[in-house]
Amino acid sequence: MKTIELNHPLIQHKLAILRDKKTGTKEFRELISEIATFLCYEAMKDATLEEVEIETPITTMKTGKLNEDNYAFVPILRAGTGMLEGVISVVPNAKIGHIGMYRNEETFEPVNYFFKVPKDIEKREVIILDPMLATGGSAIDAIELLKSKGVKKMKFLSIIGAPEGIERVEREHPDVQIYCAHIDNQLNENKYIVPGLGDAGDRIFGTK
Repeated sequence: MKTIELNHPLIQHKLAILRDKKTGTKEFRELISEIATFLCYEAMKDATLEEVEIETPITTMKTGKLNEDNYAFVPILRAGTGMLEGVISVVPNAKIGHIGMYRNEETFEPVNYFFKVPKDIEKREVIILDPMLATGGSAIDAIELLKSKGVKKMKFLSIIGAPEGIERVEREHPDVQIYCAHIDNQLNENKYIVPGLGDAGDRIFGTK
């Protein structure tokens, strides 16, 4: 499935502030959360609603409601947790899992150190969260871990994506739909996204 890039003036505006190196931790964190909300709205466009009957102040009616138990959000630690508040505001009763990874600075490949997901994860649609889709290594490892648990339907939400990483994930896992707020130009020699926004985890948590 071809990656869906959000193309909206409000998102471009927020990304401009997000990218600016002068933007402080508080504002950066808030913007990550806000953009994650937009991404979640787009990713849920194909959600199936269950018919229920409710009573308004005027009359009874049949309408559609989302069964939130059918969903789980899985952020890739640590930066992915910065997107969690934004997506939970859309589906507040979704279950939460965590995948812990860090980047080996010599090989640039992800190293897994933590994996905990809800029971019956295989019965849920899983939405993976990671602000930066750079080489695609973390995304692929996360997808494969979840597939090993029997998960059949997954989506991947990212603030910024690099063409190299997107192409790799699309090639290796064509069944996983990717949503990006913006697709940037390329990776540099250190495998950082250009123009990017720096290290999202450091900027979210103020650790650099």
